[in-house]
Amino acid sequence: MKEGSSQEQKKGDRGVLARINSPRDLRELSNEELGQLAEEVRAEIIEVVSRNGGHLASSLGVVEATIALHRVFDTPRDKIVWDVGHQAYAHKILTGRRDTFKTLRQLGGLSGFPKREESEYDTFNTGHSSTSISAALGMAYARDCQQQDYKVIAFLGDGSLTGGMAFEALNNAGDAKTDLIVVLNHNEMSISPSVGALSGYLSRIISSTVYNRAKTDVEEIVRKIPRLGSRLHRVGKRLEETVKSLIVPGAFFEHLGFRYIGPIEGHNIELLINTLENIRHLRGPILFHIVTTKGKGYKPAERDPAFYHGAKPFDVATGKINGENHVRRPGQPEQTYTEAFAETLIDLARDDDRIVAMTAAMAPGTGLTKFAEAFPDRFHDVGIAEQHATSFAAGMASQGMRPVVAVYSTFLQRAYDQIIHDVCLQKLPVVFAVDRAGLVGEDGPTHHGLYDIAYLRSAPNMTLAAPRDTEELKRLLGWAVGYDGPVAVRYPRGRPEGTIPPTSSAGEIERGKGEILVEGGDIAVLAVGSMVWPALQAADKMRQGGIGATVADARFVRPLDLELIHTLCAKCDTLVTIEEHVFEGGFGSAVIESLEREGLLGSITVHRIALPEDYVEQGPRSKLLELCGLDSLGVETRLRAILGQPVAIKPV
Repeated sequence: MKEGSSQEQKKGDRGVLARINSPRDLRELSNEELGQLAEEVRAEIIEVVSRNGGHLASSLGVVEATIALHRVFDTPRDKIVWDVGHQAYAHKILTGRRDTFKTLRQLGGLSGFPKREESEYDTFNTGHSSTSISAALGMAYARDCQQQDYKVIAFLGDGSLTGGMAFEALNNAGDAKTDLIVVLNHNEMSISPSVGALSGYLSRIISSTVYNRAKTDVEEIVRKIPRLGSRLHRVGKRLEETVKSLIVPGAFFEHLGFRYIGPIEGHNIELLINTLENIRHLRGPILFHIVTTKGKGYKPAERDPAFYHGAKPFDVATGKINGENHVRRPGQPEQTYTEAFAETLIDLARDDDRIVAMTAAMAPGTGLTKFAEAFPDRFHDVGIAEQHATSFAAGMASQGMRPVVAVYSTFLQRAYDQIIHDVCLQKLPVVFAVDRAGLVGEDGPTHHGLYDIAYLRSAPNMTLAAPRDTEELKRLLGWAVGYDGPVAVRYPRGRPEGTIPPTSSAGEIERGKGEILVEGGDIAVLAVGSMVWPALQAADKMRQGGIGATVADARFVRPLDLELIHTLCAKCDTLVTIEEHVFEGGFGSAVIESLEREGLLGSITVHRIALPEDYVEQGPRSKLLELCGLDSLGVETRLRAILGQPVAIKPV
């Protein structure tokens, strides 16, 4: 057996899994076959993720729990709502998608997250954390209104409980008293065998139909004792809560109105099934606490679950990331945008002790792991709590600090209220390092950062900038931490296509100032951020055919460089804006609005090149840019079409 995997099955020797075409097939298997199935599902997940990349560690940890849920409950009539969706790979394999699982996260293939359009077993689209209990409670309420009797189960990891929305939903669900099962998967704590056995024993008793019926009957009898009944019941209830608090770590959930069951070992299929069978008959809100090992069954992922949370393609035998993932195209900078941000922030923090960095459960992804090592007292990971991170930063800024909030564009959407009210209204110097702005690739529509320009440029007092390459990011970040007001710097995933030297007149960064990079008289192009490079490449190709294009880097979306826009309008009668963002409310919209305010809209024709109005599915970032017409050839083709010139033909 290879060190990397605990699986002994060879390809084609997954006999039990081959018989599973829907959850109904699970109900025909023995406990021994269910155990074998768990191993085969794990092997399939490891094999596919090693090729395609994906969320490995979390999915490996919930294989037995997924099998047990689909074995006990009548899915899809009974509804399972997965939180985030990082843990849903086994669910996909067991619900009729075994043969197409190899297309996971590929262009035109299976989504890496639950998706209603993909399967009737995917009851709710997910991709952001802490939403499952709210959605499940909504389904349960709809069920009750429609007088139906199906079960609703929300499945979430302990990390999702760091998101305030989960607690809001728990509070509401406990008060509503409707039938709802919340499965809490704790995949970080370890339980000794004795504690695990005791918990399993208590859970079997507490979840037993006989126990709960007897408990209810005794309560009714005690209440009916003349004169002393109510007092005895109150005393008994307090005694019960005191004892349970000592032996069961669920008093908090009980006080919220949930019946707490657990914790039990989440890799024991027989125990899971027996407990779920008992829980299935209980009424009211129930919290079922299981404990699992993240990365279960694949030693490298067990040792380093954070590294294999969102894994790149890797070699199964060694666990090492495949070499081709590190290959750069000629001329590409060595650093990614994220790496450049992290390195620069450390350098800036050495010279300015006011700088503090924070993130919302994304330290590795945002590059802040090294900052945390260099300045442990000036780093904060607040968990999945973007709203809190924003107001936390605002509080720091109000007292003279310079907080830098590193967050993915798609997750910053959750803090829109705090950006407007707590940061911008008070003009506080908080810097938002908006990573993964634009198309992110295989994680798909829930993770693309396509809306940040629209929701950030509308906030008064906000300064919004977008660097064209990593060197420009370093300059912008240095400027941003010294600016006395809110700043957001948006940048994409990965490496820039190349580095564009500043013009001789560029000088230091000045708020709201861009620059002209090349001159031409036939058409003016105003690009921002990641689109500056393809605009320059397209202009170069057109220049070879005798068409002159002026290309300018806007650098700032808010405020816009009005002087630069006036200059472009004076040079050409056609202006084209280019952005890696949706049309609505984006950079092009801002330019048109400014032209209208300046009375110039009627004197120049404006065209916008941006992302389509619909959601963009998953696929390699480079391929998605090509399909959306935002690669250099796509930009050239569109510019030629605007000028009425022959359209470039892509070579086959």
